[in-house]
Amino acid sequence: MSKYWSGITARLVPYVPGEQPRDKKYIKLNTNENPYPPSPKVLEAITGAVNADLRLYPDPTCDNLRRTVADYCGLSERQVFIGNGSDEILAFSFVAFFNPGEPILFPDITYSFYKVYANLYGLSYQTVPLDDEFNIPMEPFHAANGGVIIPNPNAPTAKAVPVDFIRSVLENNLERAVIIDEAYIDFGGESAVRLVAEYPNLLVIQTLSKSRSLAGLRVGIALGSEELIEGLERVKNSFNSYTLDRLALSGAIAAFQDEDYFQEATQKVIRTREMTMTQLRELGCKVLDSKANFVFITHPAVPAKQLLEELRAEGILVRYFAQPRIDNYLRVSIGTDEDMERFIQTFQMIISRHVNE
Repeated sequence: MSKYWSGITARLVPYVPGEQPRDKKYIKLNTNENPYPPSPKVLEAITGAVNADLRLYPDPTCDNLRRTVADYCGLSERQVFIGNGSDEILAFSFVAFFNPGEPILFPDITYSFYKVYANLYGLSYQTVPLDDEFNIPMEPFHAANGGVIIPNPNAPTAKAVPVDFIRSVLENNLERAVIIDEAYIDFGGESAVRLVAEYPNLLVIQTLSKSRSLAGLRVGIALGSEELIEGLERVKNSFNSYTLDRLALSGAIAAFQDEDYFQEATQKVIRTREMTMTQLRELGCKVLDSKANFVFITHPAVPAKQLLEELRAEGILVRYFAQPRIDNYLRVSIGTDEDMERFIQTFQMIISRHVNE
């Protein structure tokens, strides 16, 4: 610990991203990246934005992108916020909508950045235990709280809740902000965006990193009432008014304009996911129902940590979480059909080796 660190820094337990080794070529199924490239129109737009205008600051209010997103979602521009990735928007949200001493509610097994942000900003929180099948229960989110965060689909479990579930949570928290983190919603979940017009306490956060293949560009969006969006703007402009650069703005607009490519790529991931789930179940795995671009699995014959290490030795990376209740599960991102064929073949080989010992 450095003597120059603040007390807050010393107490932080930062989020740990998936490993990115460079010692050899791997099939990367550990970071939930899209296996397909961005739309050609996105690459064309970014290339076109590489010009002398880079000497100028980008639009601090992201007006063209906000207009594009608003039209796409059937909202007004004043109901759209643009951030440098959905993680930044989540960070702004913790400052904008939650108060110290009023506990935030979110699932006990979920995106670990929620705890990081709460600790960073000195906020209290209570975790809501998932049930034995890793479903998010509804009733505990009706209790008194300082705000709610529900990822839909959840990570790392990949399970989703219906819009009626979210509506019930909203109805029982009308005086509190309810944040729905929809990072993986485009892979089969039911978006809560259509509830924005009904509930001024609803903020829906999405990302272009997953379904639109732009993890390297860092673009996130938030959709909500004008009151909530103004809160995010106040926080953003207290940190950095220019959160998105010119290339990101141009690429993001093009991503929303190429709907055919978006639908085609997303459907390919969904088809491969369903095929992979079937194959894993045939190999004896328990596979949770997935509405994301990853699956959450366990096998009765081989511990997850051992599977992780043996897959890595074979050049395949998956994600392991050393946490209570899920320390015998692996999260496996969905790659191309070729990636998943190699994964299934290798997985079967490892399982057979242990079963026949």
